[in-house]
Amino acid sequence: MYRVLYAAVLRRLPPETAHAAGFWLIRAAAGVPGGAWVLRRFLAPRDPVLRVRALGLDFPGPLGLAAGFDKDGRGAGALAALGFGFVEVGTVTARPQPGNPRPRMFRFSSERALVNRMGFNNSGAAEAAARLRAIRGPRPVIGVNIGKTRAAPEDQAAADYAASARLVAGVADYVVVNVSSPNTPGLRDLQATERLRPLLLAVRKELDAAVAERRAGPPARRVPLLVKIAPDLADADIDAIADLAMDLGLDGIVAVNTTVSREGLRDPAAVAAAGPGGMSGAPLKARALAVLRRLRARTGDRLVLIAAGGIETADDAWERLAAGATLVQAYTGFIYGGPLWPHRVQAGVARRARAAGLSMANVSESRR
Repeated sequence: MYRVLYAAVLRRLPPETAHAAGFWLIRAAAGVPGGAWVLRRFLAPRDPVLRVRALGLDFPGPLGLAAGFDKDGRGAGALAALGFGFVEVGTVTARPQPGNPRPRMFRFSSERALVNRMGFNNSGAAEAAARLRAIRGPRPVIGVNIGKTRAAPEDQAAADYAASARLVAGVADYVVVNVSSPNTPGLRDLQATERLRPLLLAVRKELDAAVAERRAGPPARRVPLLVKIAPDLADADIDAIADLAMDLGLDGIVAVNTTVSREGLRDPAAVAAAGPGGMSGAPLKARALAVLRRLRARTGDRLVLIAAGGIETADDAWERLAAGATLVQAYTGFIYGGPLWPHRVQAGVARRARAAGLSMANVSESRR
């Protein structure tokens, strides 16, 4: 049914409009009395073989929704009801901003890819935090991805990220520092370790301070901190960030963000028409897997690795888990796969785990 809807309606709409319409339909279905319960009953991961304990959290399944789909925390509960084991909201910035001018998202359907230059369009960290605080009913595991406000000078980047961290600390199950989007000028320069170190230290300090200030009620839980990296980094830079993450006691790395490469896109005219931005989807698969394997070789089991980039099938997800990922995320695969896609992938991973005599708790055995 989704393929019919996509072919007849959604693919005829501008990609950003189609995204907004599809997201509205998901929220509307979950908002009908009993709707969220029905979705969770039939689609949410329930197989115990899928359960993951990571970052001090219990995940019902290893597949999550990557940042970029729900930028403002408008539908985390509805998205989890479709079968995602966790939802990463954002990217949010300390101040609201409109992002780049439209059009800023482009489909490459035959290659199952997207190119976007959204530019961190969002309503601001405070508004996202208010929405997440207001969630009613079963609350999924929610990560919050934070980025630099475009108007913030580069020499104030650490303070800007820290401001976002303080705003979301009370509602985020984990926080991801995004220094790898290609769509904010100068942002990727922050991946250089001499600039990344003070930034991550500032964010960690703010998260800890926000937790310490919550004196009422039971003791507040430490908020895990991860960093999201680009697939376009040289291997030496990947190693340097991995070493920095371990040195600072970070909880993990999200690998990877979109790429500025256009390798795998076959229509030069369409590529030229789309212009600059980050590419996601199937063409990113090989590089994302290579980065993951390098990180695992460098860090062993000291960091939680969340794999993203080109995950379309249960086989893709299982390959990342076997290669060293603790969790996996997707966005473009969901766009092309439709609302039943997360349930299908989780079920497929469960079948592969059982066939291997493993669960997510001991899938590391398959890496040896």
